[in-house]
Amino acid sequence: MTKRARTILFSFLVILFIFIAPSITLYSQGYRFDWERKKIVQTGGFYFKVLPKNAEIYLDGKLIKKTDFFFGSALIENLLPKKYKIEIKKEECHSWEKNLEIKEKLVTEAKNIVLIPKNPNFTILTKEVKDFFFSPDKKKIILKEQEKDFWALKLYDLNKNLKSHLFQETDFPKKKAELLSLEFLKNSKEVFLEVVSEEQLKYFTLEIDKMPPVLTKSEKPLISLKDIITSQTIGEDIYYLDNSGHLFKTDASLKTKTKISEIPFEVKQETEYKLKVFRDFIFLLEEGVLYQFDQNSKSFKKIFEPVEELVISSDFKKLAFSNNYEIWILFLDSESSTGRQKGDIIFLTRFSEKIGNLSWLNNHYLIFSIGEKGIKIAEIDDRDKINIVDLTEFKEPKIFWNQNDKKLYILSEENLFVSEKLF
Repeated sequence: MTKRARTILFSFLVILFIFIAPSITLYSQGYRFDWERKKIVQTGGFYFKVLPKNAEIYLDGKLIKKTDFFFGSALIENLLPKKYKIEIKKEECHSWEKNLEIKEKLVTEAKNIVLIPKNPNFTILTKEVKDFFFSPDKKKIILKEQEKDFWALKLYDLNKNLKSHLFQETDFPKKKAELLSLEFLKNSKEVFLEVVSEEQLKYFTLEIDKMPPVLTKSEKPLISLKDIITSQTIGEDIYYLDNSGHLFKTDASLKTKTKISEIPFEVKQETEYKLKVFRDFIFLLEEGVLYQFDQNSKSFKKIFEPVEELVISSDFKKLAFSNNYEIWILFLDSESSTGRQKGDIIFLTRFSEKIGNLSWLNNHYLIFSIGEKGIKIAEIDDRDKINIVDLTEFKEPKIFWNQNDKKLYILSEENLFVSEKLF
């Protein structure tokens, strides 16, 4: 090669380097040329976390990758800033679909995705059940069964898969009694019974961990006292609203009490009130009107109406409530992944049939019944559309979602059903 040729080649390579080096640098820093907008932009990405694991992720109809085997997560980088149609799929599960936007230099997250199984299997746990009550530790169920001319209480141990007799109507001294309510105490070893016998309201405590179970007569609960409007027991503490409209906290002895409120709530005569206490959050229902106790002003503030059911998430960061046909979410704390701020109230969904059995599947999904037989699961991420799936159908179901074993328990037509593990 001649000296002139070498000089030309060297000059060409220098010029090529001058043009290519900045492009390589920009590319390595996440810059791309956007052909639609005809300009250089900086890319962003998606981060997904999905149950079950090994789910397929599609962007605009194209399979991009699967979530990993260990954590069920996936990071997709170097995406042009725009909206993408996302589909996350797994065999025998309902797909998750949403349109989400990528912004320059940012990662858009959707890390609470659950793919609900299609047509989950249900088996009959036990028959001839009138009602059922789960223990606080979610390990036991008390069954109310009808046996000929009397009712009986049975204990079902989920760990041992064993049913045993507890108590029955004919064990009462006067033989005839109507069970009005049954409530587990916090230790899951005792239940509080409210019964009508000889036209009198009576209260009993049943120790279910003893052999045989021990029934003892109890005192009237605090709520029956004349100056108490409504109350709720949380652990060793009792919260109550009295006739003056003030909120108090006391213990079971009732010897000492602390006034929590400073501004009294206006109590109306012949009006039903329900106090709902969830750790640091206190709510009051006044015939469909929902109030929240404000810790700063030490008074109740109206937040929504009408409200029929309300349930708090297990992380105590969100309150779901329904008014028969609609579901709303109150954020009790900020949520960075969706941009929600403390105090935000969002409309989730509406149905033409009545909503019932509202409860949290986890901290980001709700399960509930619709009408006379439908059972649905809905996410609460309202970015774009809400993913709602039809899980199953049972006639007039009473449902309980067990967070421990991830199974759904359904009472329908006096049969107690249990699902396979849903996720």
